[in-house]
Amino acid sequence: MNIAYWIVAGLLALFHVYAGTLKVIRSRDDLRPMMAWVDRTPLPAVRALGTVELLGATGLILPPLTGIAPSLAPPAAIGFVLLQTGAIAVHLTGGDRRIALNAGLTATAAVTAWLATRL
Repeated sequence: MNIAYWIVAGLLALFHVYAGTLKVIRSRDDLRPMMAWVDRTPLPAVRALGTVELLGATGLILPPLTGIAPSLAPPAAIGFVLLQTGAIAVHLTGGDRRIALNAGLTATAAVTAWLATRL
């Protein structure tokens, strides 16, 4: 189970570090081609979402890796489930039906949460 957790959590964290970093450092114009929803969202909220993604990725990796408060990993993964559920809602209310990536990330985060409880 440990190997499965590290593979799934590592990939999930890697994705969210990438996406979160983009949201924190790039301008709205740079984000628009890959994230059409940024036009409907205030830029401080986009930056806050990026920060949440970076913190969540940290919560998936550091606590189990260091052994300090490893019980933080399941809530971090559940946070990603909630984040992606919200992302699906934002896409659907904006008329964007391309939610396959978000659905896949939701499932991956749910599996990560389950695996984290077995560490």
